[in-house]
Amino acid sequence: MADAEGNIEAKNYAVDVAAKNGGPNVKGAENLDWGVKARLWRIFDTASGNTLMLAFDHGYIMGPTSGLERIDLSIVPLIKYADCIMCTRGVLRSVIPPSCKTPVALRFSAGSTILTELNDETLVGIEDAIKLDAAAIAPMVAIGSEFEAKTIENLARCADFTAKYGIPTLGVTAVGKNLARDARYLGLATRVCAENGATFVKTYYCDEGFERVVAGCPVPIVVAGGKKLPENEALELAYKAISSGARGVDMGRNIFQSENPEAMIQAVGAVVHRGMKPAEAFELYRDLSAK
Repeated sequence: MADAEGNIEAKNYAVDVAAKNGGPNVKGAENLDWGVKARLWRIFDTASGNTLMLAFDHGYIMGPTSGLERIDLSIVPLIKYADCIMCTRGVLRSVIPPSCKTPVALRFSAGSTILTELNDETLVGIEDAIKLDAAAIAPMVAIGSEFEAKTIENLARCADFTAKYGIPTLGVTAVGKNLARDARYLGLATRVCAENGATFVKTYYCDEGFERVVAGCPVPIVVAGGKKLPENEALELAYKAISSGARGVDMGRNIFQSENPEAMIQAVGAVVHRGMKPAEAFELYRDLSAK
């Protein structure tokens, strides 16, 4: 123990300086446990408060998707540009270098594939998420499908894990082919996720009323990239999402299926973190591609 003699009396209290809590201003995180906040602040950039997530978990339902045939060649070089990666535990263990410093949102549910009816899913074991140092666990939630109750139950169990182990839950809303991606549906889906304990939510963008979707959700929303778009349109999607209140994007195909994925992820990052306009970001993409 410290020697009781010879101690210098404390005096540097800086009474005229307000106390700082540090970290980004993450919506809805004020009352969360320290461990949950610490992991959220690994995901959300401390300067912009936003996140650029790189998703490559598509294979768990789709198999070797175009652009993901060799993840070691197509994805690993991109990871350094992302704030967070979203993948399955199998790919994480078999392909991603353990030296990777980028936080992981672990795909936390698995089930039916494109060969059958999607969304019939079960959860991964929480012990594996702990062993893999997951910064978030990400179950799929299928609001409006026949498996709605089951996937909401999965989400609720993940929220219990968040409370017990301090790992945030990312509720991933699944939109079936018969469900409209409009503000009414997205507002319902994101709010249901938040009400059942999601720490943040991944959903889709809609042109009309997305501000209401964001306002009605008490936790941060990250927008999914969805299907492959031309590069300028994908950058416009990212800009609209951030301008409407989203706190990040989680893009997969619009990055790894781009003609120049490394240039594209940097251009998306400029939109997400620097507020770069779509036309400027597309110019950046073209300049980086030319190099």
